[in-house]
Amino acid sequence: MVDMKRLSVLVKELEERLTVCTRCGMCQSVCPVFAETCRESDVARGKLALLDGLVEGMFKDPEGVRERLSRCLLCGSCAANCPSGVRALDIFLEARAILTGYMGLHPVKKIIFRGMLAHPKFFDGLMEWGAGLQGFFIKPANTFQGTSCGRILPLPGERHVKALAPVPFHRAVPSLNTAPGASGIKVGFFPGCLVDKVYPNVASAVLSALEHHGTGVFLPEGPGCCGIPALSSGDLPAFDRLVRHNLEKFAEGEFDYLVTACATCTATIRKYWPAMSRGLSGAERKQAEALAEKTLDISQFLVDKLGVTARNAPEDAPGTMVTYHDPCHLKKSLGIGAQPRTILAASGGCRLVEMDEPDRCCGCGGSFNLQHYGLSASIGKRKREDILRTGCAVVATSCPACMLHIADMLSRAGDRVRVRHTIEIYAESLARR
Repeated sequence: MVDMKRLSVLVKELEERLTVCTRCGMCQSVCPVFAETCRESDVARGKLALLDGLVEGMFKDPEGVRERLSRCLLCGSCAANCPSGVRALDIFLEARAILTGYMGLHPVKKIIFRGMLAHPKFFDGLMEWGAGLQGFFIKPANTFQGTSCGRILPLPGERHVKALAPVPFHRAVPSLNTAPGASGIKVGFFPGCLVDKVYPNVASAVLSALEHHGTGVFLPEGPGCCGIPALSSGDLPAFDRLVRHNLEKFAEGEFDYLVTACATCTATIRKYWPAMSRGLSGAERKQAEALAEKTLDISQFLVDKLGVTARNAPEDAPGTMVTYHDPCHLKKSLGIGAQPRTILAASGGCRLVEMDEPDRCCGCGGSFNLQHYGLSASIGKRKREDILRTGCAVVATSCPACMLHIADMLSRAGDRVRVRHTIEIYAESLARR
């Protein structure tokens, strides 16, 4: 049933934000989707023009409006480069929420978001069950990249995927509550879904680095998804439920900062937990705001709060050549680009070589990759070419979703370039000291 009161509030907020856009077209030069299609409706300016008549469009052609809004990576390139300061990302999320509120959620998404994702304990169990059965559906595709493809039928787009980890991080480390060491600081740790279920080694690297620097850690049992998949689809009830669940979990401990190793989780907690969780109580919203203010990417925490600095080494010193890809949610949404590079420079045995356009979107975009894989892959191939031109043996990044998509692109082409998380490289260097 449509909540017209809530819907009217969203529409009013959207209309106020739309007035800022001057239709200058600057977004055309930075939109990765527009670069592939050259369609005005695929660029921010075209979508904002469409939204000017959203209420009328919802009645005339709601599916058409939804389809055009879905053709967006939510990378934030347009907002980061807008001379008028239009917060396009926020506007598109508002618009998707309005459309979903009016049209309802697709039955499949309703099952995924409200039936599974919004119930973290059940979702964890389901993913563990899936990890045990995945061998029937996928088989190794590229042993170098550690990727798989469809066993019986090809996966959509013949993509190569990373399998679910045999043992998720939450099974290896169900909870943690350690006292501060030499640093005198204690952090809460938010693993995130992909790190927990696909890249548990990344979570282990975070804990190793924090232990090395004498940092206490609070990890509650059973944190859930940050909620961005539901929010991106306009499902505010599922998003609210996940935010509330996580607030309750982290309220159980005391810590100075909340750290994550996922660029998307960091941006979601910092920006959208306080801004888009309209179903929370006043006290819960204050809690979300307080937690958002002390949420940091792991590299940001290590550099800005613990004082990790680059290690001096001659330019011709031997070492593995590494290039770095800036995740959109970290660089464009939060302005974090120097800190991951400092962490790489603090890791002995590697040399950073910048690729062309390191902050250009890799093309993943979460659900965009599932709905528009052809476009996602076309954008990803450009990123792959930028990586290869560096001649590097490793491409590092700070986002597990970027890792998945870049690994897919490299795997399908047979390229022998490792995909690593920045914190993995740093933690391994600490173990060698």
